Amino acid sequence: MANEDDCRTALDRIAQRLAQVDADRLAEHVVERTISCRIPDLGLAFRTRLHVGGLDPFEPAADPASAQVRLTVDSDDLVAMAFDELNPAKAWAAGRLRVEASVFDLLRLRRLL
Repeated sequence: MANEDDCRTALDRIAQRLAQVDADRLAEHVVERTISCRIPDLGLAFRTRLHVGGLDPFEPAADPASAQVRLTVDSDDLVAMAFDELNPAKAWAAGRLRVEASVFDLLRLRRLL
């Protein structure tokens, strides 16, 4: 099982990858949203804000359920996705990644990834 530092590193890596997306493409598909990532096997949750400029730094979240887009993933799977060892679509299809968001937000995120 990955630890909290591994998860923070994974989240930072995901934010860095998003920062590499072409600014015009990002502006075309991104609408400002709050995002939470709950890691149940460690009892952790983090929160950020997605906007045209990318992602704000991830911060610990006391209430991850209040975010507009909510991700739930175990620590090992989060790390694997961040390092391209696990495809997010396959993780979602296998039930290893849970995403709660509006249909429109899901479509926007899919285009961005």
